Order: sequence, then structure tokens, then C-alpha cells
Amino acid sequence: MADGRGVPFDCAPSLKLEAHERLARMQFEAAERRVDKIEVLMERLERRLWLAVYGVVGVILAQAVQGLMAAAP
Repeated sequence: MADGRGVPFDCAPSLKLEAHERLARMQFEAAERRVDKIEVLMERLERRLWLAVYGVVGVILAQAVQGLMAAAP
């Protein structure tokens, strides 16, 4: 746009909208990064949980085998 003297200037509402769009984009990117971090943490936790489950099952099976070996002559 021009103000009559031939000097172009930026319209303030469009700058405000542009800044708002940039801010919204940055906020969405930050939220996506946080969600990605949470997903990685959940995968680690899931692996640890399965290791704990397998450990408990292993202990139960070992005790069962010991009981069978003690009962069998």
C-alpha cells in the first residue's frame, strides 16, 4: 500500500495477523515436540513394564519347577 507520497508501508493488521500465525505455528511445533517426548517416554516405560512382567513370570515358573523337582523322587 502507499500513503499518498509513494512510500509503501505495511498494514498493521496484516502484521498482527502474521505475528499471530507465526506464534500459533511455534506453539503447535512445541506441542508436537512435547508429544513426541511423551511417546518416547511411554515406549521406554512399556519396555520396562514388560521386563518386569517377564521377570515375575520367570520367578513363578522357577518356583513351580523347584516344587516339582522336590516332589519327584
